[in-house]
Amino acid sequence: MSCELTAVIPVYNDRMALTIAIPESLRRLEEITSSFELLVAEDGSDDGSAELVAEWEGRDPRVRLLHSDERLGRGCALSRAFRASQGEIFCYYDVDLATDMIHLRELIDAIRSGCDIATGSRLMPASKIDRDSGREIASRGYNALVRCILGSRLFDHQCGFKAFSYTCLKTLLPNVQAPHWFWDTELLVRAQRRGFRVCEFPIRWRQGEGTTVKLSDVTGMGSEILRLRWRLHAEKD
Repeated sequence: MSCELTAVIPVYNDRMALTIAIPESLRRLEEITSSFELLVAEDGSDDGSAELVAEWEGRDPRVRLLHSDERLGRGCALSRAFRASQGEIFCYYDVDLATDMIHLRELIDAIRSGCDIATGSRLMPASKIDRDSGREIASRGYNALVRCILGSRLFDHQCGFKAFSYTCLKTLLPNVQAPHWFWDTELLVRAQRRGFRVCEFPIRWRQGEGTTVKLSDVTGMGSEILRLRWRLHAEKD
């Protein structure tokens, strides 16, 4: 390892959001550690996202572009970013900074203090969130299914604000098959089954512009839940 922390922003056609996310990330990371890298996992964008990050990379060695010519899916892009990372701690968050970045230190300090995984939660009683009722219902329905069918003890599995110890993520990733959004849930479920310490904490979170979630999405993600249940049974973890 050549630095303490790798912070990753997964990106797909998010050039405008990056103009805010990169400088804000650097400012927040500087407050936490002097030993970090900011890795932008750019996943087949065609809106100039890669070019923007390359400009930052050229003038600030702490910024790294990880470009893919074709769309891999969010989960695959994050797995690829981990393999390219140089940090003892690996964290990622959404490019729209939906989670208040005031929580970034808390996220990293949780790993420093002994947690294997730290994850922000929009659904704990103390969480403060701003989102429409449709998304709220869909999220609560989905997470209830994960707890019921997969036996998870967490409130929120899909929040895009997580950190991992290098050892934990290296152990879990070879068995993770989800290529896109379900990647988060599969990691958290497998981590709990393997006995890793997962620390969840409440956050302030706001819904990003243009984000839409339909109630039918719960059904689609439900099929992912059932497939994972079958795989876990077959693997006899």
